[in-house]
Amino acid sequence: MGLCILQTEWAEASIAISSSVDPWYNLAVEEMLLHGTRQMGTILYLWQNQNTVVIGRNQNAWKECRWELLHQEGGKLARRLSGGGAVYHDLGNLNFTFITSRREYDLDKQLQVILMAVAELGIPAEFSGRNDLLAAGRKFSGNAFYKDGNRAYHHGTILVAADFAQMGRYLQVSKEKMATKGIDSVQSRVVNLAELNPHVNVDLVRDVLIKSFRRIYAPQGGEVILDGSIEVGTGQLPKLYRKHASWEWRFGRTPDFDLTLEHRFPWGGVELALKLGGGRIQEAQVFSDAMEPELMLALSPALQGCIFEKGALLEALGGIGATFLEQEIMGDIREWLGSIRI
Repeated sequence: MGLCILQTEWAEASIAISSSVDPWYNLAVEEMLLHGTRQMGTILYLWQNQNTVVIGRNQNAWKECRWELLHQEGGKLARRLSGGGAVYHDLGNLNFTFITSRREYDLDKQLQVILMAVAELGIPAEFSGRNDLLAAGRKFSGNAFYKDGNRAYHHGTILVAADFAQMGRYLQVSKEKMATKGIDSVQSRVVNLAELNPHVNVDLVRDVLIKSFRRIYAPQGGEVILDGSIEVGTGQLPKLYRKHASWEWRFGRTPDFDLTLEHRFPWGGVELALKLGGGRIQEAQVFSDAMEPELMLALSPALQGCIFEKGALLEALGGIGATFLEQEIMGDIREWLGSIRI
Protein backbone atom coordinates (compact mmCIF):
# COMPACT_ATOMS: atom_id res chain seq x y z
CA MET A 1 0.00 0.00 0.00
CA GLY A 2 2.86 2.39 0.75
CA LEU A 3 2.15 6.07 0.30
CA CYS A 4 -1.47 6.09 -0.76
CA ILE A 5 -2.94 5.33 2.66
CA LEU A 6 -0.82 8.06 4.24
CA GLN A 7 -2.23 10.69 1.94
CA THR A 8 -5.86 10.08 2.84
CA GLU A 9 -7.84 11.25 5.82
CA TRP A 10 -7.87 8.56 8.50
CA ALA A 11 -10.87 7.42 10.50
CA GLU A 12 -10.73 8.26 14.18
CA ALA A 13 -8.66 5.90 16.34
CA SER A 14 -6.91 4.25 13.40
CA ILE A 15 -4.17 1.63 13.61
CA ALA A 16 -1.12 1.38 11.34
CA ILE A 17 1.19 -1.65 11.37
CA SER A 18 4.50 -1.64 9.54
CA SER A 19 5.73 -4.94 8.09
CA SER A 20 9.15 -3.38 7.42
CA VAL A 21 12.04 -3.88 9.84
CA ASP A 22 14.08 -1.00 8.37
CA PRO A 23 14.42 1.73 11.05
CA TRP A 24 14.87 4.52 8.51
CA TYR A 25 11.58 3.58 6.82
CA ASN A 26 9.72 3.15 10.10
CA LEU A 27 10.89 6.48 11.51
CA ALA A 28 10.10 8.19 8.20
CA VAL A 29 6.54 6.80 8.35
CA GLU A 30 6.24 7.98 11.95
CA GLU A 31 7.21 11.51 10.94
CA MET A 32 4.91 11.30 7.92
CA LEU A 33 1.97 10.31 10.10
CA LEU A 34 2.79 13.13 12.52
CA HIS A 35 2.67 15.85 9.88
CA GLY A 36 0.99 14.30 6.86
CA THR A 37 -2.46 13.38 8.13
CA ARG A 38 -5.49 15.59 8.72
CA GLN A 39 -7.01 13.05 11.10
CA MET A 40 -8.04 14.57 14.44
CA GLY A 41 -8.24 11.41 16.55
CA THR A 42 -5.37 9.21 17.70
CA ILE A 43 -3.35 6.83 15.55
CA LEU A 44 -1.65 3.78 17.07
CA TYR A 45 1.38 2.91 14.97
CA LEU A 46 3.10 -0.46 15.62
CA TRP A 47 6.52 -1.27 14.17
CA GLN A 48 9.72 -3.29 14.62
CA ASN A 49 13.37 -2.69 13.77
CA GLN A 50 15.99 -5.35 13.16
CA ASN A 51 19.46 -5.05 14.71
CA THR A 52 19.22 -1.30 15.27
CA VAL A 53 20.42 1.34 17.71
CA VAL A 54 18.14 4.38 17.90
CA ILE A 55 19.57 7.47 19.58
CA GLY A 56 17.74 10.50 20.95
CA ARG A 57 17.41 13.75 19.00
CA ASN A 58 20.34 15.52 20.70
CA GLN A 59 22.67 12.64 21.49
CA ASN A 60 26.27 12.29 20.34
CA ALA A 61 26.25 9.29 17.99
CA TRP A 62 30.00 8.84 18.38
CA LYS A 63 29.63 8.29 22.13
CA GLU A 64 26.33 6.49 22.56
CA CYS A 65 27.01 3.22 20.72
CA ARG A 66 29.64 1.11 19.02
CA TRP A 67 28.29 2.08 15.64
CA GLU A 68 31.22 0.72 13.65
CA LEU A 69 30.66 -2.75 15.16
CA LEU A 70 26.93 -2.38 14.52
CA HIS A 71 27.52 -1.51 10.86
CA GLN A 72 30.06 -4.31 10.40
CA GLU A 73 27.47 -6.79 11.64
CA GLY A 74 24.75 -5.54 9.30
CA GLY A 75 22.95 -3.30 11.77
CA LYS A 76 21.75 0.29 11.38
CA LEU A 77 22.05 3.44 13.46
CA ALA A 78 19.01 5.72 13.50
CA ARG A 79 18.11 9.00 15.18
CA ARG A 80 14.58 9.85 16.28
CA LEU A 81 12.89 13.23 16.69
CA SER A 82 12.27 12.81 20.41
CA GLY A 83 14.73 13.24 23.27
CA GLY A 84 15.97 10.63 25.71
CA GLY A 85 18.68 8.01 25.51
CA ALA A 86 19.91 5.35 23.13
CA VAL A 87 17.99 2.07 22.80
CA TYR A 88 18.62 -1.22 21.04
CA HIS A 89 15.89 -2.72 18.82
CA ASP A 90 15.69 -6.25 17.47
CA LEU A 91 12.83 -8.53 16.49
CA GLY A 92 12.23 -9.34 20.15
CA ASN A 93 11.08 -5.73 20.50
CA LEU A 94 7.72 -4.20 19.60
CA ASN A 95 7.61 -0.43 19.14
CA PHE A 96 4.49 1.71 19.49
CA THR A 97 3.64 5.33 18.70
CA PHE A 98 0.54 7.28 19.68
CA ILE A 99 0.15 10.11 17.15
CA THR A 100 -2.43 12.78 17.84
CA SER A 101 -3.13 16.50 18.09
CA ARG A 102 -1.79 18.51 21.02
CA ARG A 103 -5.38 19.11 22.13
CA GLU A 104 -6.14 15.39 22.31
CA TYR A 105 -2.73 14.32 23.64
CA ASP A 106 -3.33 12.47 26.93
CA LEU A 107 -0.31 10.67 28.37
CA ASP A 108 -2.26 8.91 31.13
CA LYS A 109 -4.76 7.56 28.62
CA GLN A 110 -2.01 6.46 26.24
CA LEU A 111 -0.09 4.70 29.01
CA GLN A 112 -3.29 2.99 30.11
CA VAL A 113 -3.42 1.27 26.71
CA ILE A 114 0.00 -0.29 27.39
CA LEU A 115 -0.68 -1.14 31.04
CA MET A 116 -4.06 -2.73 30.23
CA ALA A 117 -2.50 -4.81 27.46
CA VAL A 118 0.29 -6.07 29.72
CA ALA A 119 -2.25 -6.86 32.46
CA GLU A 120 -4.11 -8.96 29.87
CA LEU A 121 -0.93 -11.07 29.72
CA GLY A 122 -1.05 -11.61 33.48
CA ILE A 123 1.80 -9.19 34.18
CA PRO A 124 1.20 -6.30 36.61
CA ALA A 125 3.01 -3.14 35.51
CA GLU A 126 3.37 0.52 36.47
CA PHE A 127 4.61 3.84 35.14
CA SER A 128 7.74 5.02 36.92
CA GLY A 129 9.57 8.32 36.82
CA ARG A 130 9.28 10.36 33.66
CA ASN A 131 9.50 7.70 30.98
CA ASP A 132 9.73 4.07 32.16
CA LEU A 133 7.21 1.25 32.47
CA LEU A 134 8.19 -1.37 35.04
CA ALA A 135 7.22 -4.98 35.69
CA ALA A 136 8.64 -6.89 38.65
CA GLY A 137 10.63 -3.75 39.47
CA ARG A 138 12.49 -3.75 36.14
CA LYS A 139 12.03 -1.73 32.97
CA PHE A 140 10.29 -3.35 29.99
CA SER A 141 9.37 -0.15 28.18
CA GLY A 142 11.11 3.19 27.72
CA ASN A 143 8.98 6.08 26.48
CA ALA A 144 9.78 9.38 24.77
CA PHE A 145 7.71 12.33 23.60
CA TYR A 146 7.70 14.91 20.82
CA LYS A 147 5.51 17.92 20.06
CA ASP A 148 5.64 20.10 16.97
CA GLY A 149 3.08 22.75 16.14
CA ASN A 150 -0.38 21.39 16.89
CA ARG A 151 0.71 17.73 16.55
CA ALA A 152 2.37 15.40 19.04
CA TYR A 153 3.45 11.83 19.57
CA HIS A 154 4.36 9.51 22.40
CA HIS A 155 6.38 6.46 21.45
CA GLY A 156 8.30 3.68 23.10
CA THR A 157 9.58 0.16 22.93
CA ILE A 158 8.26 -2.99 24.57
CA LEU A 159 10.83 -5.64 25.46
CA VAL A 160 9.24 -8.99 24.66
CA ALA A 161 12.18 -11.30 23.95
CA ALA A 162 15.04 -8.92 23.15
CA ASP A 163 18.65 -10.08 22.99
CA PHE A 164 20.24 -8.37 25.99
CA ALA A 165 23.70 -9.66 25.09
CA GLN A 166 23.57 -7.78 21.78
CA MET A 167 22.18 -4.74 23.59
CA GLY A 168 25.21 -4.76 25.87
CA ARG A 169 27.60 -5.12 22.92
CA TYR A 170 26.27 -2.15 20.98
CA LEU A 171 25.27 0.41 23.62
CA GLN A 172 27.89 2.50 25.42
CA VAL A 173 26.32 3.72 28.64
CA SER A 174 28.44 6.22 30.57
CA LYS A 175 29.62 5.32 34.07
CA GLU A 176 28.10 8.57 35.32
CA LYS A 177 24.66 7.59 34.01
CA MET A 178 24.81 4.15 35.59
CA ALA A 179 26.04 5.61 38.88
CA THR A 180 23.15 8.11 38.87
CA LYS A 181 20.66 5.29 38.37
CA GLY A 182 22.44 3.03 40.89
CA ILE A 183 22.92 0.08 38.50
CA ASP A 184 25.82 -2.12 37.44
CA SER A 185 24.76 -2.64 33.81
CA VAL A 186 21.98 -1.94 31.34
CA GLN A 187 20.93 -5.59 31.46
CA SER A 188 20.46 -5.53 35.24
CA ARG A 189 17.61 -3.02 35.10
CA VAL A 190 15.58 -4.36 32.13
CA VAL A 191 13.32 -7.36 31.71
CA ASN A 192 11.64 -9.17 28.82
CA LEU A 193 7.93 -9.83 29.20
CA ALA A 194 8.62 -13.41 28.06
CA GLU A 195 10.71 -13.88 31.21
CA LEU A 196 7.67 -13.03 33.31
CA ASN A 197 5.26 -15.06 31.18
CA PRO A 198 6.89 -17.70 28.92
CA HIS A 199 3.77 -17.86 26.70
CA VAL A 200 4.24 -14.26 25.56
CA ASN A 201 5.58 -13.43 22.09
CA VAL A 202 5.58 -10.33 19.88
CA ASP A 203 2.46 -11.34 17.92
CA LEU A 204 0.51 -11.82 21.14
CA VAL A 205 1.67 -8.46 22.54
CA ARG A 206 0.65 -6.77 19.27
CA ASP A 207 -2.79 -8.38 19.47
CA VAL A 208 -3.45 -7.35 23.08
CA LEU A 209 -2.23 -3.80 22.37
CA ILE A 210 -4.70 -3.44 19.51
CA LYS A 211 -7.47 -4.88 21.70
CA SER A 212 -6.61 -2.48 24.55
CA PHE A 213 -6.45 0.49 22.16
CA ARG A 214 -9.89 -0.36 20.80
CA ARG A 215 -11.33 -0.53 24.31
CA ILE A 216 -9.89 2.76 25.51
CA TYR A 217 -10.18 4.88 22.36
CA ALA A 218 -12.84 3.47 20.03
CA PRO A 219 -14.06 0.05 18.92
CA GLN A 220 -14.10 1.15 15.28
CA GLY A 221 -11.49 2.73 13.01
CA GLY A 222 -9.36 1.76 10.06
CA GLU A 223 -6.43 -0.64 10.28
CA VAL A 224 -3.75 -0.70 7.62
CA ILE A 225 -0.57 -2.67 6.95
CA LEU A 226 2.39 -0.70 5.59
CA ASP A 227 4.45 -2.88 3.28
CA GLY A 228 7.71 -0.95 3.36
CA SER A 229 7.51 0.29 -0.23
CA ILE A 230 8.77 3.75 -1.11
CA GLU A 231 7.61 5.26 -4.37
CA VAL A 232 10.26 6.75 -6.59
CA GLY A 233 10.12 10.51 -6.89
CA THR A 234 10.03 13.59 -4.72
CA GLY A 235 7.10 12.71 -2.47
CA GLN A 236 7.17 13.27 1.27
CA LEU A 237 7.90 9.69 2.34
CA PRO A 238 10.93 9.18 0.03
CA LYS A 239 12.26 12.56 1.17
CA LEU A 240 11.85 11.63 4.84
CA TYR A 241 13.47 8.25 4.22
CA ARG A 242 16.50 9.92 2.68
CA LYS A 243 16.70 12.24 5.68
CA HIS A 244 16.61 9.41 8.23
CA ALA A 245 19.14 7.36 6.27
CA SER A 246 21.55 10.29 5.80
CA TRP A 247 24.88 10.61 7.54
CA GLU A 248 24.09 14.25 8.34
CA TRP A 249 20.95 13.37 10.31
CA ARG A 250 22.34 10.34 12.11
CA PHE A 251 25.85 11.60 12.93
CA GLY A 252 25.95 15.32 12.22
CA ARG A 253 29.10 17.32 11.79
CA THR A 254 31.79 16.90 14.44
CA PRO A 255 34.27 19.79 14.30
CA ASP A 256 37.42 19.83 16.43
CA PHE A 257 36.20 21.47 19.59
CA ASP A 258 38.53 23.41 21.86
CA LEU A 259 36.61 22.69 25.05
CA THR A 260 34.01 20.20 26.21
CA LEU A 261 32.02 20.67 29.42
CA GLU A 262 29.97 17.75 30.73
CA HIS A 263 27.64 17.17 33.65
CA ARG A 264 24.95 14.67 34.61
CA PHE A 265 21.75 15.90 36.24
CA PRO A 266 18.84 13.86 37.65
CA TRP A 267 16.87 14.63 34.44
CA GLY A 268 19.72 13.75 32.03
CA GLY A 269 23.23 14.53 30.90
CA VAL A 270 24.48 17.62 29.07
CA GLU A 271 27.66 17.98 27.02
CA LEU A 272 28.62 21.43 25.73
CA ALA A 273 31.20 21.23 22.95
CA LEU A 274 32.69 24.65 22.21
CA LYS A 275 34.95 26.03 19.49
CA LEU A 276 36.61 29.24 20.66
CA GLY A 277 38.25 32.17 18.90
CA GLY A 278 38.93 35.80 19.73
CA GLY A 279 37.54 35.38 23.24
CA ARG A 280 34.15 34.27 21.92
CA ILE A 281 32.31 31.02 21.26
CA GLN A 282 32.59 30.59 17.51
CA GLU A 283 30.60 27.37 17.46
CA ALA A 284 28.60 25.45 20.08
CA GLN A 285 27.12 21.99 19.90
CA VAL A 286 24.95 20.57 22.66
CA PHE A 287 24.52 16.85 23.23
CA SER A 288 21.97 15.53 25.71
CA ASP A 289 19.70 12.62 26.55
CA ALA A 290 17.21 14.93 28.25
CA MET A 291 13.56 14.35 27.39
CA GLU A 292 13.11 17.95 26.16
CA PRO A 293 14.69 17.94 22.67
CA GLU A 294 13.55 21.42 21.64
CA LEU A 295 14.94 22.98 24.81
CA MET A 296 18.35 21.43 24.21
CA LEU A 297 18.31 22.55 20.57
CA ALA A 298 17.81 26.15 21.75
CA LEU A 299 21.11 26.22 23.67
CA SER A 300 23.49 26.17 20.68
CA PRO A 301 22.24 29.36 18.95
CA ALA A 302 22.07 31.12 22.33
CA LEU A 303 25.77 30.40 22.98
CA GLN A 304 26.95 31.14 19.43
CA GLY A 305 28.99 34.36 19.40
CA CYS A 306 28.80 34.75 23.17
CA ILE A 307 31.84 36.16 25.00
CA PHE A 308 33.57 33.24 26.72
CA GLU A 309 33.10 34.54 30.23
CA LYS A 310 30.95 33.09 32.98
CA GLY A 311 28.65 36.07 33.41
CA ALA A 312 28.08 36.36 29.66
CA LEU A 313 27.28 32.64 29.38
CA LEU A 314 24.74 32.82 32.19
CA GLU A 315 23.14 35.90 30.65
CA ALA A 316 22.95 34.24 27.22
CA LEU A 317 21.06 31.29 28.69
CA GLY A 318 18.87 33.39 30.95
CA GLY A 319 15.84 33.76 28.69
CA ILE A 320 15.51 30.12 27.62
CA GLY A 321 12.68 27.94 28.93
CA ALA A 322 8.95 28.45 28.50
CA THR A 323 7.41 25.91 30.89
CA PHE A 324 8.06 25.50 34.60
CA LEU A 325 9.95 22.24 33.94
CA GLU A 326 12.12 23.86 31.26
CA GLN A 327 12.93 26.74 33.60
CA GLU A 328 13.93 24.26 36.31
CA ILE A 329 16.25 22.48 33.86
CA MET A 330 17.79 25.77 32.74
CA GLY A 331 18.22 26.76 36.39
CA ASP A 332 20.21 23.55 36.96
CA ILE A 333 22.39 24.24 33.90
CA ARG A 334 23.09 27.82 34.92
CA GLU A 335 23.88 26.76 38.48
CA TRP A 336 26.34 24.17 37.14
CA LEU A 337 28.04 26.65 34.79
CA GLY A 338 28.18 29.17 37.60
CA SER A 339 30.02 26.70 39.83
CA ILE A 340 32.78 25.65 37.42
CA ARG A 341 36.02 27.41 36.71
CA ILE A 342 36.15 28.99 33.23
